[in-house]
Amino acid sequence: MKHTITTVAFDADDTLWANEDLFVATQARYTALLAPYRHDWDAQELHATEQRNLAYFGYGIKGFTLSMIETAIQISDGAVTGHEIAQIIDLAREMVHAPLTLLPHVADIIPTLAQTHRLMLITKGDLFDQEAKIARSGLADYFRHIEVVSEKNSSTYARILRRHDINPSEFVMIGNSLRSDILPVVALGAHAIHVPYHLTWQHEHVDVPADARTWREMADITAVANWLAQNC
Repeated sequence: MKHTITTVAFDADDTLWANEDLFVATQARYTALLAPYRHDWDAQELHATEQRNLAYFGYGIKGFTLSMIETAIQISDGAVTGHEIAQIIDLAREMVHAPLTLLPHVADIIPTLAQTHRLMLITKGDLFDQEAKIARSGLADYFRHIEVVSEKNSSTYARILRRHDINPSEFVMIGNSLRSDILPVVALGAHAIHVPYHLTWQHEHVDVPADARTWREMADITAVANWLAQNC
């Protein structure tokens, strides 16, 4: 069945470029830093701190860093040193300045899609960090609209669609997170394409029965481009 899709929106992190790999690598170094205090501490403790702090600090490297510092204080019973906290801050600085790696075929396909569709980028996280990554990606000029939001839910997507006068039936969202990129969009009656990434932050995990899925799942951005060309 042919669809009238006028606007194609993409998530950024782990959809257009790698991101979660950096957090996983940093957490491994953080775990080694705290090992002298309690070698068997559970990474779930850091995750629990992150979840509590989302309402205060939001998503991104800054919130992650504050959660690492808070967890270090808890695990060490307050014995963590100023030097070790400085090391945690250094880890955060390295994350901010880490090279940005586009995922395969993104550099070719985004410019091509921009010739046939109105492209939009919708990402959540720290504004400073996300804007810097978007600029470094070299893709910014191909997106008609760029939205950096504090949360991705149905209300957020509805506001974006209203602001840009987009009919949900003519909108498709592509992303790696069912929780943030797919479920809130299909709840509005819009289209969504799930492109899984090999790593997913625990917060983004959600279980959905196979018979309840109303979206498409594709292996990579090449499959997305082919589907758009053939069906829209």
